[in-house]
Amino acid sequence: MPRSLSGGRHELGQNFLIHKPTVSRIVGLVDATSGPILEIGAGDGALTRPLSRLGRPLTAVEIDEHRAARLARRLPEVCVENADALRHRLDGPVVVGNIPFHVTTPIMRRLLERPAWSTAVLLTQWEVARKRAGVGGATMMTAQAAPWFRFQLETRVPATAFAPMPSVDAGLLVIERRPTPLVPPRQRREYERFVRAVFTGRGRGLAQIVGRAAGLGQRRAHRTIAAAGIRDRSLPRDLSPQQWARLWTEVGCASLHEGA
Repeated sequence: MPRSLSGGRHELGQNFLIHKPTVSRIVGLVDATSGPILEIGAGDGALTRPLSRLGRPLTAVEIDEHRAARLARRLPEVCVENADALRHRLDGPVVVGNIPFHVTTPIMRRLLERPAWSTAVLLTQWEVARKRAGVGGATMMTAQAAPWFRFQLETRVPATAFAPMPSVDAGLLVIERRPTPLVPPRQRREYERFVRAVFTGRGRGLAQIVGRAAGLGQRRAHRTIAAAGIRDRSLPRDLSPQQWARLWTEVGCASLHEGA
């Protein structure tokens, strides 16, 4: 196949899914959802073909213009778009894709900013999937998004499931938008800044870190994390989405009292 104007396989991070059980599992997860489907990173259509048989509107996005044209010829019932997922509007209710490993994080960040989808079924680099699902502790990015999204790690997918074979395994990650957010959407930017300040802050114990991040005195900070049901010995990565939301609420109340 001719080289894409966007680059070759290495530049595009193309590792094509060839493991049929993984394909079936992804399609099964998508089948349990409803509404139009947006596939990103369609490649040669390993997922596009079985997804098209679900009988729902399907848009397949592929950056390689040659593969996009070939896929459009083979699957005329699918809306194939030659586009970059980092610039696409990503507005399908259900998003699915085998995400190129080298752009997993920027695509994930962009997806979490978009308002129009409800479920994402993503095949990503294993470390990214594990961290987003909070295995071994939540990352800052996961904690920032958790009031609005649920992250579920479905399974680990071996590198042998791809051709060419990458150097690391993949993970199958499902992200669902919460029907009722744990934090009001209008507070999202302030909440994200607070989480960043806690994750990057210094201090001896969580109360001191939270106190500095929120501008609270130490006594008030200790009472605040206690009211949120959090132990001072906890680390930011140990907090559940509910604890983060509760902490945010308590910090707001404590700040009002501090200023009174």
